[in-house]
Amino acid sequence: MTDMNDTTLDTDAPLDSPTSEFCLRMSRAWAALSRRLDSSLGALHGISFADYQLLLNLQRAPGGRLRRVDLAEKLGLTASGVTRSLLPLEKIGLVGRQSDPRDARVGYAIITPTGSELVTNASVVVHNVSRMLLGAPSRAEIESTSSLLAQLGGSQ
Repeated sequence: MTDMNDTTLDTDAPLDSPTSEFCLRMSRAWAALSRRLDSSLGALHGISFADYQLLLNLQRAPGGRLRRVDLAEKLGLTASGVTRSLLPLEKIGLVGRQSDPRDARVGYAIITPTGSELVTNASVVVHNVSRMLLGAPSRAEIESTSSLLAQLGGSQ
């Protein structure tokens, strides 16, 4: 596997290499998927796809809570970016804050029962939109592509 931080230029790489084309197609696919999910989730549940991802990560976490820094890492955001994302969700009662009694510097984001119910219901929308956009690829195709995406995202 190549080092993802290796910035050495391959001067012999063709302009239309399969890897470059894959990344361009993936970028276009992500934009289309995000737009569709934002639209559907917004219309049906009043949240964005980014909100859904944040809530889903909290729901899946032990005890429905994560340290803000851990949540930021899972979402690929900075600590301040996750704080900005949490604020509107806190205002509408989907998430809350919890401090660590042993270390005041550590802050947790917790999902509320309302947030957990919403993300469960929103998961149906995400599933339906995903199936509509993807059609019915084989299990092998999904697993192969998922493996490539995990490699790109740094989480194998």
